[in-house]
Amino acid sequence: MDKFRMIFQFLQSNQESFMSGICGIMALASAQMYSAFDFNCPCLPGYNVVYSMGILLTPPLVLFLLGLVMNNNISMLAEEWKRPPGRRAKDPAVLRYMFCSMAQRALIAPVVWVAVTLLDGKCFLCAFCTAVPVATLGNGSLVPGLPAPELARLLARVPCPEIYDGNWLLAREVAVRYLRCISQALGWSFVLLTTLLAFVVRSVRPCFTQVAFLKSKYWSHYIDIERKLFDETCTEHAKAFAKVCIQQFFEAMNHDLELGHTHGVLATATATATEAVQSPSDRTEEEREKLRGITDQGTMNRLLTSWHKCKPPLRVGQEAPLMSNGQAGSESRPPRKEVATYFSKV
Repeated sequence: MDKFRMIFQFLQSNQESFMSGICGIMALASAQMYSAFDFNCPCLPGYNVVYSMGILLTPPLVLFLLGLVMNNNISMLAEEWKRPPGRRAKDPAVLRYMFCSMAQRALIAPVVWVAVTLLDGKCFLCAFCTAVPVATLGNGSLVPGLPAPELARLLARVPCPEIYDGNWLLAREVAVRYLRCISQALGWSFVLLTTLLAFVVRSVRPCFTQVAFLKSKYWSHYIDIERKLFDETCTEHAKAFAKVCIQQFFEAMNHDLELGHTHGVLATATATATEAVQSPSDRTEEEREKLRGITDQGTMNRLLTSWHKCKPPLRVGQEAPLMSNGQAGSESRPPRKEVATYFSKV
């Protein structure tokens, strides 16, 4: 259990490794889903293509959206794209890097689904069975005597061996082998092209735009870390604020009970409960210091609004720091003077 806990903590600390693992699991799940899926071709002219294209394209779209939804950075990307510029300008290069990073991982499962579907050949056989060259593979002398709707009806039944009755025109095994060979050739070509494209994106692109790539990657990590630290700070502040409010509530209740001249037993029980709830004086002062001067709901709401509308600029020594009410100060604080005092023994 300790090893699994260490692995889980490592994946949580490393967002890229965690999302890569999730995408790999989804890719394996997509292949397992296709193997468990019962493919039933309608074997009707006009319906075969629609059904096959739906099986080929709909699950990859669903898997792609799931890959984006399961990525925690999708909300961060949407927030960064929709937020007001304020005091911090938006960087389109960072937004593009974040979206491309998420899209690359989310495309793994759809690519696996399409590749497995083409290599299996059932979907391609159902979609293009009516396009088999009968004149080349079958009895071409009978083709001119058949009406086009009747020929399409016969060829549409090729994927269904239990209802196919056109062996006198074209042997079913010949048509199946012909279409599956083409499907497998397309499947391996698709795998080769996606592999080459992934190689180019992952290794060749940074070589040409290394500086821009490093800048986008750095600020993308910064936005992620800034969001996490802001959430942690808000959680710490809310916890301290709640503690102070609860302590004040019990102190007020204790005062009201003492003024009401309650019975001795009730007063004793209340005093005991109050002593158990109240913390020491140094602890209370520490909790009050965590509030950072924000002691009411309105000030906190203004601070959160200011964080959303005008985030602080990306420089450490800013001239106009944010005041306690969440607004930018008009004047900079004077520098602190250091005074050295020397003591001598008499």
